[in-house]
Amino acid sequence: MSDEKTIFHDQRRWQWLLLAVLAGGLVWLLAPILTPFVISALLAWLGDPLVARLERAGRTRGVAVGLVFLFMILMLVLALLILVPLLSNQIEKLIDWLPKLAEWISFTAIPWLEAKSGMKLAGYVDPDYLVALLKTHWQQAGGIAATLLGGLSKSGLAIMGWIANIVLIPVLTFYFLRDWRTMLGQLRALLPRPVEPVVMQLARESDDVLGGFLRGQLSVMVCLGTIYGLGLWMVGLDLGLLIGFIAGLVSFVPYLGAMVGISAAVIATLVQHGDLMHLALVLGIFMLGQTIESFVLTPWLVGDRIGLHPVAVIFSIMAGGQLFGFLGVLLALPVAAVAMVGLRYAYRHYTESHLYGAEDPPETEAAAVDVDPAQRELLPDAAPPARPDV
Repeated sequence: MSDEKTIFHDQRRWQWLLLAVLAGGLVWLLAPILTPFVISALLAWLGDPLVARLERAGRTRGVAVGLVFLFMILMLVLALLILVPLLSNQIEKLIDWLPKLAEWISFTAIPWLEAKSGMKLAGYVDPDYLVALLKTHWQQAGGIAATLLGGLSKSGLAIMGWIANIVLIPVLTFYFLRDWRTMLGQLRALLPRPVEPVVMQLARESDDVLGGFLRGQLSVMVCLGTIYGLGLWMVGLDLGLLIGFIAGLVSFVPYLGAMVGISAAVIATLVQHGDLMHLALVLGIFMLGQTIESFVLTPWLVGDRIGLHPVAVIFSIMAGGQLFGFLGVLLALPVAAVAMVGLRYAYRHYTESHLYGAEDPPETEAAAVDVDPAQRELLPDAAPPARPDV
């Protein structure tokens, strides 16, 4: 009897492995058309907690979804109206600023380094060549973009597909928001009954990890970008808004945004002003930003719910982009969160097993997971079907 049970469990493992391989292959084949669906699902997932909060306040599901969807559209339009003109103006200033950078490197930076190090650098570094190279590649990038846009305009099918994807995103987001709980409930009902408690617990943990990272860290990035950008602009740095935007954008890795921002801001300050007062003001802005992030933003917006190491974030994004392109970048963080929660679950089982040396390993898989009854409200609209009698 035990041999038959072992064979059954082995067959079930192979079946799960086969399903995973088939799902991965299907995602790889359908990657070109899945992008708007994944973007819409992520937006709906981000907006669902706000919908639930409005429902608890007494609104119906339809009204709550409509209000959240309208809010998301207004925020997107507002961001585009603010960011596009600002970034366009800053990029134009950057192009005009490059000759000043070459002059500063030639007549200030290189002589200072030669005096401090005793090395002859003038013959090895040609700032004019570097600036010309940057401008050439910038022009080439513009030419490539124009070529791509021209090709799209010549191909009616391609341009229609591109427009269809843009139009599909808000439509799909609305439907995902409206039916989010129903779809999750249907997926839960399809789970095999023996593993349903474990899968639901892991799904809740994954939602906490990913939600803590995305919702919290995106808020921190916006706040830091605003602090850095406005602070550098008030100091009088021509490229302050662009540097602050970039520093906020890469601050999902702790301290990376500050390091990138300080490096760029110090060089820009030395080129534009060249005095210690402005340099001290720039350093003070980044010290203030880091202090606010450490003691206010991160504890308040993120807390201790993340659990995603910065190295894991970078690796997952790069690996996803390499394997599945832009779709892989979108799926990288959700997959990383699920993988990390799965590893934690495997670690708990390992430390409670005889292989590790524990005296009392768990009797069943379901008993090994501590399911909080209050958390069972994740899917209130779709309770799982009753366990069938054997």
